[in-house]
Amino acid sequence: MSTTTTATRRPSTPQAGPRRRTISERSLLMAVVTGAVATTVLWWHDAMGMAGLGDWLTAAGRLTGLYGGYTVAVVLLLMSRAPWIEHGLGSDRLARWHAMGGRYLISLLTAHALLLTWGYALTSQTGFLAETKVMIFVIPDVLLATIGFGLLLLVGLVSARKVRERVSYETWYLLHLLTYVAVGLSFLHVLSAGADFQTGWAKAAWIALYAAVAAALLWYRWLVPVRDALRHQLRVAAVVQEGPDVVSIVVSGTDLDLLGAQPGQFFRWRFLTARGWWQSHPFSLSAMPTTGEMRITVKDLGDHSRDLQGLRPGVRVIAEGPYGAFTPARRRGHGVLLLAGGIGITPLRTMLEHLGPETGPVTLVYRANQPEELIFAAELEELARSAHVEVHYALGLPGGDGDVLVGSRLGDLVNGLAARDAFVCGPPRFMEAARDSLLRCELPARHIHSEQFTF
Repeated sequence: MSTTTTATRRPSTPQAGPRRRTISERSLLMAVVTGAVATTVLWWHDAMGMAGLGDWLTAAGRLTGLYGGYTVAVVLLLMSRAPWIEHGLGSDRLARWHAMGGRYLISLLTAHALLLTWGYALTSQTGFLAETKVMIFVIPDVLLATIGFGLLLLVGLVSARKVRERVSYETWYLLHLLTYVAVGLSFLHVLSAGADFQTGWAKAAWIALYAAVAAALLWYRWLVPVRDALRHQLRVAAVVQEGPDVVSIVVSGTDLDLLGAQPGQFFRWRFLTARGWWQSHPFSLSAMPTTGEMRITVKDLGDHSRDLQGLRPGVRVIAEGPYGAFTPARRRGHGVLLLAGGIGITPLRTMLEHLGPETGPVTLVYRANQPEELIFAAELEELARSAHVEVHYALGLPGGDGDVLVGSRLGDLVNGLAARDAFVCGPPRFMEAARDSLLRCELPARHIHSEQFTF
C-alpha cells in the first residue's frame, strides 16, 4: 500500500539556486552560422578546377555532405542538455530547433547521395544504378554510411507528427537512440572517403568538433545524472493526495540546494520501481528544494503518471536537471501575471513564492472547471497575504460566463496588465486561449512566457 495523506507536506525554507551563465539565442545562431561558413570554406579549398556538369554535381554533393555532417553535430549539441544552452533557450524551443535540424539533415544527406552518385556516373560515363552499386560496395565505408542513413530515416519517420502521436514516449525515445548508431556508422565514411578530409588540419578539425559534441553528450546526459544520483541519494519520502487524481511526491535527499534549481524549472524523474526504472519523464517542481527535500505534483494522465499515484516511500529516485528557461529571469516589464490552468499551477506556485515586492504587483489567476480541481489552496492563500500579491480563482467551463479568457475580461481583472510579464502554464488548449486573450489585452508577445514538454 502507498502512503497517502490529505494534508499538504511542504518543504520548509526553500531557496532558489544561483543563476547560471547561459548563451542567448542570437549568440547561438551566430556560432552556428560561423561554423557553416567555416564548412563552406573547407569545401571551397578543394573545389577548384571543376570542368563539366559531372564535376559540378560532384562538388555540390560534397558540399551537401559537409553541411549534413555539420548539421549532425549541431542537432546533437542542441539536445545534449548542456545547462548553458538549456537554461538560455528552454527545452521546448530546443526541441523545435532539433526537429527542424533533423528535417534539414535528412534533406541534405539525401541530396548528398543523389548528387554525388549522379556526378560520378556522368564523369565515368556509367549508368546511375551501376554507379550506385559501385559506391555502396566498392568505396570504403559507404555501405556503413548507407545503413546509418537508413537508421536516420527510420528515426525521422517516427518523429513525423502523425506517427509520433500514435507511439508512446518510451518507444519514441528508444528508437531515437539509433541516432547514435547512425552517426557512428557514418563518421567512419566521412574520414575514409571524404575528399575534403585528405589534409591533416581538416581531418583534425572535424574530429575535434565531433569529440567536443560527444563529450558534451556523455557528460550532461550520462555522467552528471550518475554523479548527482550518488551525491544526493534521492528517495520518495511521502505521497500526498492533493485532489482528484492528483498527488504530490515529496523526495528527500542530501544537499539538494546544490542542484541550483530556479523557480519554474523541471527535472526528468526516474523512479526505480519494477515498471518505471527504465523511463524518465519531465515534471516541474511544485516547491523549491531545501537542503533535504523537494516536491513535484502529478496528475493522472496516463500509464506512467498513474503508476506514480501508488509510489511507496523509500523508492529510489534519479532526477536529471534542473532544465528549462521558464523562470522569472525572463521578465522584461514591471509586475507579473501568473496564469495557471489545472495542473499547470505547479511551476507558477514556485514563482509566486519567490517574486518579492521589488518585482512590482504580482497576480495569480488560477483557472479550473470546478472547485475540487484547485490544488495548493491553503498555500496560495498564505502567499497571498503579502501586500504585493493577489490570487484569483476562475471557476467554470471554458467559454462560460466565468471564463476570464473570454473577450477582455482578463484585462478588466488585472490592473496594468499591458505593462506586465505573463507566465502561462496549463493544458495545450488553455495555453492557446490564454495567449489569444493576452494579445487582445495588448500585452506584447515578447512579454508572454511559456514552456511545454514536447517530444
